[in-house]
Amino acid sequence: MTENEISYKVIGAAIDIHKTIGPGLLESAYENALAYDLKELGFDVRQQVSMPFVYKEVKQEVGYRIDLLINNKLIIEIKAVEIIAPVHYAQLLTYLKLSGIKLGLLINFNSKTLKNNVHRVVNGL
Repeated sequence: MTENEISYKVIGAAIDIHKTIGPGLLESAYENALAYDLKELGFDVRQQVSMPFVYKEVKQEVGYRIDLLINNKLIIEIKAVEIIAPVHYAQLLTYLKLSGIKLGLLINFNSKTLKNNVHRVVNGL
């Protein structure tokens, strides 16, 4: 599957979760629910993937973690905040650049409707 095909299925699963449980939970609840549903759909799902930071060719473990990595092609950053801030986009873009992955989704579950709170972030490589 392409990144776009995967993202389409992920967005559908996220919307189903949001319709079922709504806003107001912790990010970890949404992360685990989405991981479960995507695994049920047959995706390879990795949670809390360590993202090393390389500076001047020195690998440094500084605690960066990707919320969900799907089929090694799509990064999902989950939020449960009142408003998505520019730093949230920057965080996802940085993860995309560090990993060499092209596409990421920034999903904010703390909203009345989810459709306007799913944001695609593309790594121009």
